[in-house]
Amino acid sequence: MKALKIRSLIVALVALFGTVGGSTAAIGQTNYVLGPQDVISVTVLGEDDLSRKYTIEQDGTFTFPLIGRVMARGLTLRALEQELRKRLIDGGFLKNPEVSVAIDAYQSQRIMVWGQVHQPGEYQLSGDMTLLSALAKAGSVTANAGKEAVIVRPGKPDANGNPGEPEIIRIDLNELQAGNMTLNIPLRDGDTINVPKALSVFVSGHVKNPNAYSVEEGMTVLQVLTLAGGLTERGSDRRISIIRTVDGKKKELKGVKLTAIVQPGDTIVVGQRIF
Repeated sequence: MKALKIRSLIVALVALFGTVGGSTAAIGQTNYVLGPQDVISVTVLGEDDLSRKYTIEQDGTFTFPLIGRVMARGLTLRALEQELRKRLIDGGFLKNPEVSVAIDAYQSQRIMVWGQVHQPGEYQLSGDMTLLSALAKAGSVTANAGKEAVIVRPGKPDANGNPGEPEIIRIDLNELQAGNMTLNIPLRDGDTINVPKALSVFVSGHVKNPNAYSVEEGMTVLQVLTLAGGLTERGSDRRISIIRTVDGKKKELKGVKLTAIVQPGDTIVVGQRIF
């Protein structure tokens, strides 16, 4: 049920942002940092010969008419606009050119989405991509998804170029589902998003709905039995046992109380009432 709500939220928000449309994408493009293989569209007002698409090469540069090689890697779109305008003026080619740059194809930056999503894998990072839009690209979360998404973000290199410690960001999907859009954070190049599987406990024996149920830390036997619909008429709350794996071996705990705390992987067995 929770995963279904999250999927519905993702679909609704993607639809909403799609209708609000260009303004959202434009903001994302403005902040996007260019890299090799990105395809950009440059427009110089009134100059058709200069206005066309350019592919940034592996060394981070591209050739622009009149001014030659231009380093684009590491620049935002607005910064590249300023660089092109300056060089056209400094070279004496144009007096006051109006230059605009837009992304035609994102190629240089990637993110990874793993875990409990329908289509895990690597995705191109677009300038306006957030956690929700990335989950939408990955087909949304599955019914087995846990309550959080974990983003592993590469650390900044030190002065010697050695990679820094990665940053771990945990996002509560329940709060995101409830509308806390501060959790819908923008993504960066190299981010890895993992949606872990929900912790679960299996319930069997004399309960109304034997099955596996997602649990949260600190849940009691009574709370899990409630998820299973409660006991049948023949079930006994005094004949409850838990089968738990301890040090790789299965161990049966008998006479478990309703207030006992369950652990992920437990199997709760409800015995028959003795008449």
